[in-house]
Amino acid sequence: MLKSTDLILVCLLPTPRDLEIARLLGWYRIPLRTAPKVVAVDYLAFYQPSAFGERGGQIEFIAQVHGHELTTRGELLKDEADHPRAREEYYKIQLGGLEKLKEPIRAEKWKRLTFLYSTGDYLLNAKLLNDLVVQNQEREILWKNLRERAENEQLYKTDLPETAIPPEVLMALLGIKDLQADYDAPQ
Repeated sequence: MLKSTDLILVCLLPTPRDLEIARLLGWYRIPLRTAPKVVAVDYLAFYQPSAFGERGGQIEFIAQVHGHELTTRGELLKDEADHPRAREEYYKIQLGGLEKLKEPIRAEKWKRLTFLYSTGDYLLNAKLLNDLVVQNQEREILWKNLRERAENEQLYKTDLPETAIPPEVLMALLGIKDLQADYDAPQ
């Protein structure tokens, strides 16, 4: 359930096929070379351009973000192995189910959009895309939260259990040669 304090990344959903990928497969892709600085947000809000016909020029769906990873376009879209950008790195954003907004957020004057940060409060009250732009002191709070997210994402986290592995076993597993044994060996 969307909360007023959630961080939102409004992003371009280029084609209806991309909407189907998000709906059926539960992920969204962002090219690393054009990605926003922080992708560790709570929700994505999908801006549908003119490729959606009558449903274009609006945000109709949001999805909760469950995580992200770095991969290649070729790994994401296996049917496009010959695509010119197949080897380029992309963020794969894992999503929860798509949630349809009660009323779409219309673009009005905006015709082009790639990424825009906002908050749950702004999203819940927006009628137009321009209503998602965070203003005044709230903008400082938004950037502070984004900066904290970015710093927290850089911390290495693991769910692996702690275990005591004998050093010689660990060295064998990692393929590390015992340099002391080589040093002690007769020449």
